[in-house]
Amino acid sequence: MTQTAHSSTPPGKQMLSEQVYAHLRDAIMRGDHAPGAPLKPQDLAKEQGVSLAVVREALVRVVGEGLADRLPNRGFAVPSFSDRRWQEIAEARRAVEPVILRMSIERGDVDWEARVRASHHRLVRTPAYAPEEGEHYTGAWAEAHRAFHRTLLEACGNHALLETFDRLWTASELARRWSAHRDPGRDGAEEHRRLEEAALARDADTAAEILVRHLTLTAAALTGDPGQAL
Repeated sequence: MTQTAHSSTPPGKQMLSEQVYAHLRDAIMRGDHAPGAPLKPQDLAKEQGVSLAVVREALVRVVGEGLADRLPNRGFAVPSFSDRRWQEIAEARRAVEPVILRMSIERGDVDWEARVRASHHRLVRTPAYAPEEGEHYTGAWAEAHRAFHRTLLEACGNHALLETFDRLWTASELARRWSAHRDPGRDGAEEHRRLEEAALARDADTAAEILVRHLTLTAAALTGDPGQAL
């Protein structure tokens, strides 16, 4: 009987790589590694009790998600606050997401409305912080936040646009967590409430305007420049 071809990566190594990747991703998100801090493969391999090859594979994955940099001749590092990427990602999101939101508002049906309400309710009821998860957003809140924003857009019916949103969201997750502590007076819950309200009222102009400001405030918090806000 003909056997199905398998991946060239041994299952044991693949599992280890997945574990190291998940650990490293969570550690960066929690703030265990400061902005700009080096991510030394040798130290990470010793800490996790795995080979350098496994660690490098995990590092390449977090680089691909925008959660680390690969520096020429200097290894890997956590992105820094001053890195222009955050402004570029925010600019890309401001260009793309309001367009998708308008399409979603135009095409969404009553089931979409129900999903938007449910995802916003989940976001409101999920604690943003927990002592055991450090000073940054909890994993549960981060997922509820992502689900709310994606649900707002998903009625657009365009998978290519939604995939673009998914990539930009992942790339901006680290900046989003950092920005919360650089603008403590910001009322993100109120921004989300107004966004839900405008979307369900089918007021595309107001919803798009709120979304643009929402995204701009996140970027502005990272630079500490209130003039960046619209």
